[in-house]
Amino acid sequence: MPDLKKFLPPIPDSLKLQPRRAGTNPEPETALDNAQEAGKHAAGWIDERLQLSGAVRWALFRKVPRHDWTYTLGFSVMFAFLSQAVTGVFLATAYDPSTTNAYESIRQMTNEAFLGQFLRGMHRWGSTVMVILVFLHMAQTFFYGAYKYPRELNWVIGVVLLVLTMAMSFTGYLLPFDQRSYWATIVGVNINGTGPIVGPYLSDFLRAGPEFGATTLSRFYAIHMLLVPGAIGAMVGAHLWLVMRLGTTSPPWNKPRKKADA
Repeated sequence: MPDLKKFLPPIPDSLKLQPRRAGTNPEPETALDNAQEAGKHAAGWIDERLQLSGAVRWALFRKVPRHDWTYTLGFSVMFAFLSQAVTGVFLATAYDPSTTNAYESIRQMTNEAFLGQFLRGMHRWGSTVMVILVFLHMAQTFFYGAYKYPRELNWVIGVVLLVLTMAMSFTGYLLPFDQRSYWATIVGVNINGTGPIVGPYLSDFLRAGPEFGATTLSRFYAIHMLLVPGAIGAMVGAHLWLVMRLGTTSPPWNKPRKKADA
């Protein structure tokens, strides 16, 4: 069996414990030095038992094309999703998914709860930012040719993530349950119903029946809070695994560097 350790990047010196030489007077330590040493000791204690340092180095320490900020778009999308998940959990603690109390719970959350306006603003505008970042990331992947062999499956997963992102935005739009979100959702569901074959079934699934009712809001809330975020989390995991497994694609206009003559 081949030794996999030789394929792993080395541990950076900044993360290694530096033993002091015997017979030398130790230099005075500051609080920051003590904190760094304690962190290294804690990480070493955990790694000695879980043996995760190799996997972490394999996942994080890898070569990427230099001087191209567009390679941060994928991480930006993931950060936006995590921001949506965290703020959504806090908002869910005060939200009442009922047709009679949904709007009032949103109003109370925004105007009376501690940092409620901040959390709702982060979640509301964060959804727009996430959609924009997803489209930019897809455009960058397309123009860089990262959908070609051997990364076709990763492109398909990215398209599924785009659809799930739009689904999360659509289902979340109804939750304030005001006049604008109510009628806009009716229009959106009716548009879905015009699709071939599965359109009518999809509309009935979203409405939780043939007509809009009290269970429609609960259906949208469950899809928005449980179904779609769970699917996005699973797809993001598969997406990141393929990125780590296959690497990133260099822009087509980048020429390979020539090796220096010996």
